[in-house]
Amino acid sequence: MPLRYDPAAAVRHLSGASPEMARLIERAGPFTMEPGSNTPYVALVRSILSQQLSTKAAATIHRRLLEQLGPGADDPAALLALPEEDVRTCGVSRNKVLALRDLASRTLDGTVPEGTALDALSDDAIVERIVQVRGIGRWTVEMLLIFTLGRPDVWPVDDLGVRKGFAFTHGLPEMPTPRALMALGEPYRPFRSVAAWYCWRATELAWPHPPTAPDPGA
Repeated sequence: MPLRYDPAAAVRHLSGASPEMARLIERAGPFTMEPGSNTPYVALVRSILSQQLSTKAAATIHRRLLEQLGPGADDPAALLALPEEDVRTCGVSRNKVLALRDLASRTLDGTVPEGTALDALSDDAIVERIVQVRGIGRWTVEMLLIFTLGRPDVWPVDDLGVRKGFAFTHGLPEMPTPRALMALGEPYRPFRSVAAWYCWRATELAWPHPPTAPDPGA
């Protein structure tokens, strides 16, 4: 799916919103995020499988499940038709099997929107619908909105990396609370998804060193 915003315009806005973000952008470099090509259903299957697992383990289990599903890998009806024991042999826990089946059912009944129905919904409406799926919380939907759907103004205040990166970027002595971060992110509307992406880059550049504004000449 294409980004629903102009990344160059987003970076210009953020650079002008605060000197701290301008310094981070200069140090971190161009905005290079590209949205995924998966449907929400396919992306959420992977998210469920990845919970509490290493990247390598989750990728192995996902590959096995895809092999079981064959050409029906992107079809929720195919997952519902697959016997539970076949899903379990891929290394999927019973709780995750239940979550996957709930996701498939709610995709088929339209609770998890796709296509034009998805495009017509606001970010909050998408969150409200998808968190009804067993095992999926707000953070997972926010990552879907940013990385799969390319929405411009998602601000994941519960994300530890965003909180750390924001503290580093703005020279805060400690990470802001999610509630405080919600208010602190206001200057970065309507491109807070891009601000979050740069906060993640900030953690790669400097954390766990004491959070101070980055030196633009470094």
